[in-house]
Amino acid sequence: MIKFYIGFEQAGYLMKILRILSVLVVSTTIFAFGADAQTRKTPAKRPPTPKVVTTNTVPAATVADTKSGAEKLSIQIKNVTKFIYALGGIARGIEDLDKEARTKKIVQAAIDQNETNKREVIQAIRNLQAGLATLEVEFRTKEPLKRYLVQIQGITELSNQSEDLARSGRFSESGKPLLLVVEKLSDTLVAMR
Repeated sequence: MIKFYIGFEQAGYLMKILRILSVLVVSTTIFAFGADAQTRKTPAKRPPTPKVVTTNTVPAATVADTKSGAEKLSIQIKNVTKFIYALGGIARGIEDLDKEARTKKIVQAAIDQNETNKREVIQAIRNLQAGLATLEVEFRTKEPLKRYLVQIQGITELSNQSEDLARSGRFSESGKPLLLVVEKLSDTLVAMR
């Protein structure tokens, strides 16, 4: 049997080694946590992104007014175009009957009917004129539509010219200013897109 006998010197030496080992274990553990902390990246603090304010945003009221104006333009284009189409045949009939009345003797009923037709054409032009004047006023007064006033301006005056021509018996010519009205209305509608 062998007995282990450790002397004081050897025990001191063993204690030093144990201290060194424990210091090494503790320091390794500390350094391991320190190294781990260094490899983790802390997220960089970014400044908050400012809210982007675009100047192209159009208020809903402006969009609604513009859409309403475009719809009214479309209606007037249809009204004036249909009237011009119907006016062609009616105007020719009125003017032909007026020529016959000057050169030949015609039945009074035909003359009366021709006068009724003249009044109806003039009244139809006035009705168109009222709608066009209302539309032009709307484009003058509503802020979102004012920028299109350049294109539409003058349609009331052109419809006045049409009425003046019809009242003077020049029914065929009374359609020419209305053609210009259709052009102006169409140009305005294109500008609004």
